[in-house]
Amino acid sequence: MKYIIVGTAGHVDHGKTTLIQNLTGIDTDRLREEKERGISIELGFAPFVLPSGRLAGVVDVPGHERFIKHMVAGVGGIDLVLLIIAANEGVMPQTLEHLHILDLLGVEKGIIVITKADLVEEEWLSLVEEDVEEAVRGTVLNGSPIKTVSAYTGEGMDELKKTIDLMTAEVAGKDTSAYSRLPIDRVFTIKGSGTVVTGTLIAGKVQNKDIVEILPDKKKARVRQIQVHGKKVEEAQAGQRVAINLAGIETDEIARGDVLSAPNFMEPTQALDGKVRLVDVSYKKEQLKALQNRARIRFHTGTTETLGRVILLDRELLNPGETAFAQFFLEEPIVAARGDLFVLRSYSPVTTIGGGKIIEPFTKKRKRFKEDVLNELKVKDQGKSSELIEQFFLESESLIHYYGDLAEVMGITEKEVEEGIKALEKEGKIIYLDFDKQKIVLLREILDKHCRRSVDILTSFHRQHPLKAGLPQEEFRMRLFRNLSPKEFSEIMEYMEKEKIIRVENQKIKLPEFNITMSAQQKKLQKHIIQEHDRNPFSPPLVQGIAEQKNLSESEVKEVCEALVEMGALVKAADGHYFSKEAVKKAQKKIEEHFENNPSLTLAEFRDMLKTSRKYALPLLGYFDEQNVTKRIGDKRVFTGKK
Repeated sequence: MKYIIVGTAGHVDHGKTTLIQNLTGIDTDRLREEKERGISIELGFAPFVLPSGRLAGVVDVPGHERFIKHMVAGVGGIDLVLLIIAANEGVMPQTLEHLHILDLLGVEKGIIVITKADLVEEEWLSLVEEDVEEAVRGTVLNGSPIKTVSAYTGEGMDELKKTIDLMTAEVAGKDTSAYSRLPIDRVFTIKGSGTVVTGTLIAGKVQNKDIVEILPDKKKARVRQIQVHGKKVEEAQAGQRVAINLAGIETDEIARGDVLSAPNFMEPTQALDGKVRLVDVSYKKEQLKALQNRARIRFHTGTTETLGRVILLDRELLNPGETAFAQFFLEEPIVAARGDLFVLRSYSPVTTIGGGKIIEPFTKKRKRFKEDVLNELKVKDQGKSSELIEQFFLESESLIHYYGDLAEVMGITEKEVEEGIKALEKEGKIIYLDFDKQKIVLLREILDKHCRRSVDILTSFHRQHPLKAGLPQEEFRMRLFRNLSPKEFSEIMEYMEKEKIIRVENQKIKLPEFNITMSAQQKKLQKHIIQEHDRNPFSPPLVQGIAEQKNLSESEVKEVCEALVEMGALVKAADGHYFSKEAVKKAQKKIEEHFENNPSLTLAEFRDMLKTSRKYALPLLGYFDEQNVTKRIGDKRVFTGKK
């Protein structure tokens, strides 16, 4: 089902609240001060049954200049605006300021309602209509229908209702598949129920008993009850005005401007990139001539207002009518998403001066007047979904991205992800890997960089260590892929090996064409070492003895012994002892034969079995303990059964 929100806008005392009362039968001025002063101070809400029988929600905003920030908070999320202008006064300063806000927040559908028609002559009404048409020219309401009414006599009210019905029928439904998101515009307590928040649900669904998160403080609460237009419901959907009774949180822990959302979905931010447009405020007594770089501003988005500074990235001054990329550094954390719209108001005097669209809600300090920075923001602002995804991959520190998470982390729709990935795939810019029943997406450009870097590292390693079979796998991961989990790293290694970029053997990473190569002297030493191990398999010479015999350094001998271990000819035991692979096999066979008739094995029995000394038997038996062939219990070994 499609849900519609209708909002009002217009100068103070132009009849907004009276008009809403006539349409809905409800007086949205609920505060005593509003009754006494005859003006709206806070946001008002009412259900509105359209002639077709469809139900819409109405948001009535205050028109007084002092309460513009309340008006901005109420306009977010509306589908159709009624710009209300009193016939006896015509277009006024707050009419124009409200019109700017509607324009900046992209409220595309609207009806211009000229109220109090009973107070003026027909001729005067024609002049007011001309004045209105001139005021809205060049704005989102240009060409919108103009309806003349009198809430007092009822003139034109039926026609207005029909027009609202027809125009709201054209409004597209909100995305209920997204994560829930509710900018909070009211917080209060109901005796016996506790904390209640209200707002327009702009995305997703909220159900009874849901656990939700209140941002920016990231406090959890439970949904105790939901009301839509005063009626209890089990579920509220995007596009509805909602009142939510929360358990586990007090009213003083929440304020207007906070956001209720699905847990762990959104994060607060204080630094944003955006595209800002300055509006013409010549109708104000104190006109803003230009927005200066580093100017202090009031930043409004959703129901949030905070102070901050604007950094213009390509100029020192932004003049009325101009648009520029900028950064905003805010004094308090807010919650926003890519594509959200914002309004800027000057710090002093307080007036609406501009607004625009959030391009990146989490940014770093950028250098000004840099072409690459401006091009990046241009892509983020106007680029196709494929360009946005490619840009995101290039900026990201991660090599891999999970397809199912892209919509959430990028703040775009699943449809945009699907279209963008398909386009990139067609251009050959991405590859897929299947991982734990999920699809991993990699940008080929980034993967190729990692592959080239891998080749460079391994080439350098082989040059420095020609007698080592390769770089230990964990060291390789920490040098190049430390941000990947072991499982993710394994998946990348499998891909790189399949593409013949690397070779993996015995937990070592090497280039596919690499083989251990020895000098003539090393080959002679290798032959001697093997001969000595064949001659005395269970009492082989130590590194020190061979070094003395051959008049070499111990490091030269050890380097060749380690190479033989890499090649699988020798096995390394404790205390610098090396044994031939064949000797280890024979020793293990003797152990297995011993345990066929004996429950345990002592070091002395093992020594006698091999006809060697304790000096050699102890490290070799320790090796079998490490390999889980035997297990030491006290002074004896038992057979584990593992080979």
